[in-house]
Amino acid sequence: MWFAVGVDAIANLVPLPLAGSVVTVVSLLMELTFALSHGAVAYRWRGILVFLLLALVVSNVIEDIGVLTGMPFGHYHYTDELGAKLIEVPVLIGPAYFAVGYLAWSIATILFRPVHRGSPVVAVIGTPLVASFAMVAWDLAMDPSSSTLRGRWEWEDGGGYFGVPLTNFLGWSLTVYVFYQLFALYLRRWGPEADSLERRRGGYLALPVVAYVVVAGDYVVTWLTGGHDGVPAQVMDATGYLWRSTDVYEGSALSAIYGMGFLALLAALRLADHDRY
Repeated sequence: MWFAVGVDAIANLVPLPLAGSVVTVVSLLMELTFALSHGAVAYRWRGILVFLLLALVVSNVIEDIGVLTGMPFGHYHYTDELGAKLIEVPVLIGPAYFAVGYLAWSIATILFRPVHRGSPVVAVIGTPLVASFAMVAWDLAMDPSSSTLRGRWEWEDGGGYFGVPLTNFLGWSLTVYVFYQLFALYLRRWGPEADSLERRRGGYLALPVVAYVVVAGDYVVTWLTGGHDGVPAQVMDATGYLWRSTDVYEGSALSAIYGMGFLALLAALRLADHDRY
């Protein structure tokens, strides 16, 4: 698990003379490896595979509906930048929902409480809600640079957040909440007992926080290094509005620091406060 986080940190935080697509694939593979291996310890292989299946199915179904109807994200479509598609959505999108989604879920279990067999209703509902905010915090940092600047998908009606509409983030909140809630219900019925989760301490619990910080750090490093190669100084969105690339990168960095960074800091402090956790 530490190896996967380390390679992901190199891919995201160290400027390498590699094509952006190569870095994206390597980073995603490491995040998938981490989520599967870490989740297998917490929830056994059956549990983490249930999480994987829920994330893949729910995200693809809702995203396909979104592309075809405009609901619930707003009107958008994927370009060919991310490669092969399953119906209307690139194959890589589902694994990304799962990999970073697992990190956000882990953050939520630290900030609020883990979900286990027989958990009270407040945990079964509250932890998915907290996790959905932690996940959408990533999209706040990721979406403007990936869509407006890098053209991986296009918002057909534009939007006030560097070309991204508010409806996108509401759609993300719904999508991730659905598979988090389904997973919480699974854990309440078939998940591990409370004492098996409570025995896990130290580096194992800190690992998802570190991995979440690595994901956030990518946007800070990109801003500090001047952005991705080949992106012009100004980019026009689908409505003809011009956005300065430097502003988009800075906005992504701010979201990463004060959104994802803040959540990671709270989780780290909670873990360090042994009297409470």
